[in-house]
This record gives sequence, C-alpha cells and structure tokens, in this order.
Amino acid sequence: MDMDNMFGAGGANNGHGAGGGVIGQFPLEQWFYEMPICTRYWTTATIATSILVQCHIITPFQLFYSFRTVFVKNQYWRLVTTFLYFGPLSLDLLFHVFFLQRYSRLLEESSGRSPARFSWLLLYATTLLLCLSPLLSIPFLGSALSSTLVYIWSRRNPETRLSFLGLLVFTAPYLPWVLMAFSLVLHGTVPKDEICGVIVGHIWYFFSDVYPSLHNGQRPLDPPQFWRNLFERESTDTGTQPINNEIAAAAAPEVR
Repeated sequence: MDMDNMFGAGGANNGHGAGGGVIGQFPLEQWFYEMPICTRYWTTATIATSILVQCHIITPFQLFYSFRTVFVKNQYWRLVTTFLYFGPLSLDLLFHVFFLQRYSRLLEESSGRSPARFSWLLLYATTLLLCLSPLLSIPFLGSALSSTLVYIWSRRNPETRLSFLGLLVFTAPYLPWVLMAFSLVLHGTVPKDEICGVIVGHIWYFFSDVYPSLHNGQRPLDPPQFWRNLFERESTDTGTQPINNEIAAAAAPEVR
C-alpha cells in the first residue's frame, strides 16, 4: 500500500533533499537524510526500540512511564522511552511511524528547520503529556505526542484536502478526528491517548497562532532566549540568518 496515497499531504523532492538527501542515494537512504534532525532522531529511536523489543533484548515493561517508577525508583530513562515505543513490529507500527515522520517533519520544516523552535515544542508537549499521564493512566505516550503534532499541523493548514483510502475526502482540520475514528474501529476502544494529544496540541495552537493576534503579538509559548542560544549559536557563527519568529504553515499540495 502506498501510504502517501492513503493520507496525502506532502511536497515533491528535488535533487537535493531538504535535509541533505542527494541524487544517487537509495530511496530509503534519501528519505532518511531528507528528514530534519529532530524528526530523524525520533523516527530512528522509535524503530530501534521496536526492534529491540521484538528481539527480546528489552521488554515493554522497561519502557512505560509511571510516576512511581520514575521518581521513587529513579528509573529516569522512562521519561524518554515512553515516547518511543508504539508496539511490536507490525502494520500498526508502520502506520504510527508514517504519521510520526510525516507531520513531525512538516512542522519542523515549517519552523525554518530550527532545532530551537521545534525542540521547544517537543519539550512543551512531552512535559504536559507526562503531567497528564498519571491522571489518565496512559503508560505509553508516543501516540499522544504524535497526535499533538498532527493536530497542530492540521489547524495550520485548513485548506489542505486529504483523502482516506481514496474513499473519504476531507480538509486537514478533520484529520485528527478521522484518525481517532480509524483507531476506534481498529482497536475497539476510545483512543484516550490521541484525545489527550489533541488537547495538548490545541493549547499550543491557541497560544502560538490565535492568542498573539488578540494581545499585540505576545507569544507566551515561544522559546526563551537561552534556549534559542543553545541551538542557534552555531548558525550565527556560520553566518546563517536567524530563524523568523513566526512559524509559517507547512506547505502541502491538494490531494486529488
């Protein structure tokens, strides 16, 4: 199945990919290197984690997040691994990886591919999801984080048309709800992790895209200067122009 045709929303690649892919590379290698850095590391870690579980090197019980295991038993790695495990190697994992890299990549590229801005978004989302997890009993938060990014992208691209299996055509803002319905049919349970992700995503979208126009351009969720300095000092030293403070909407052609 061509998953791009299932949920189409991406642009065409040229000879040199946006993340460094070049002519002559194998398609999979080019796809990998065209991903911006945060998306690349997250996608790689997700696939590697599932392979390690499949090979019985680690178990899911070593990866899930709970307040007690982290802050009482000092197993701090769970703060990260809860966002990396989507399940064993399966078609379901393939769908998750597709949506993860697709919309994470689009958002990261639309932020000027600045690690500072996109990594701050990830820090905000992961922190809030970790706070909500004990209240909702969600041990694995990868799907919730992915849903956060899908929601933000969909709200910033209201005119983009998508199709599901070539049967259902809808505009981007409906994408999170279509995915929830698909998950409900597939698993038979209410996807509370995806609902949680939508809530977190809406908070970010409101304070980043709606609130500034109502309060003289104030952007309370923008990364602080010290965070920008951590990531953008190298760009400044090499003469790269600073990243624009506004995040442009990710470009995506209409699917026909």
